[in-house]
Amino acid sequence: MKINTFSIVAYSEEENAWGVAVASKFPAVGAVVPWARAEVGAVATQSYAKLSFATDGLALMAKGLSAAEALDRLLAPDEGRETRQVALVDRQGTVAAHTGSECNEWAGHRKGKGFSVQGNLLAGEAVLDAMAAGFAGATGELADRLVAALRAGEYAGGDRRGKQSAAVHVVRPNGGYGGDSDRYLDLRVDDADEPVLRLIELVKMHHLYFQPPKLEDNISIDAEIARELQAMMIEQGYMTGEVNGLWDEVCQQVFWMLIGNENLEMRWSLEQHRHSIDRATLDYLRERFG
Repeated sequence: MKINTFSIVAYSEEENAWGVAVASKFPAVGAVVPWARAEVGAVATQSYAKLSFATDGLALMAKGLSAAEALDRLLAPDEGRETRQVALVDRQGTVAAHTGSECNEWAGHRKGKGFSVQGNLLAGEAVLDAMAAGFAGATGELADRLVAALRAGEYAGGDRRGKQSAAVHVVRPNGGYGGDSDRYLDLRVDDADEPVLRLIELVKMHHLYFQPPKLEDNISIDAEIARELQAMMIEQGYMTGEVNGLWDEVCQQVFWMLIGNENLEMRWSLEQHRHSIDRATLDYLRERFG
């Protein structure tokens, strides 16, 4: 399976998170290239991708091997190693990468502190330079920095065949929904005209739906905001009555119904936020309902 693409593997010590982001002129690239396991590491396998590199690479690093040691073990028995491209980051954040001599030009990789960028059939080596700079200069959490690297690679030419799909996968201990898995974020755009831009939108959406609000972002539901929320709920058919600015028990219960229908339970609840709302939630509702 030939996967001509550009990707990044990275580790965030601050978040105790590992991740991979990838883009390609290939459908559903997220189903093939990115692999990660919390407290173990992450792997990107591409260019005549050998999927056992991912499963075996993670298994080797889980046993305590470094990224470089695991890579050596993967490549040694592989007769097709010169057609492969693979990168690993281990639990300590050290990286290893391989670009075979038979990968489609332009092909190569760049390693930095806690990350590696790689690609084949690229517009040129400037793609990797831009990705490395984009990742190092980006702000936000690991997922934001990963997709920033993809966007920078696109600006520099990306996959010289064009665009089709993109994905980002981030793991951290107990980071999944409900806290009982490590799959913090696993987003894919399988077929689109602008897959990286859509992926960036999905990451922002993930932040909205799955991150609890920051305490400093909470604002009191005063009479003015109460009237605004009442108008939304009446307009959307959640309640009847007048817009009077009284944020009473009935309004709170009805608002909780709206919050549930909009999948915003991580950001507002009757138990914790009866008389306040965070700015991101309010902005979303304003945009959603006018």
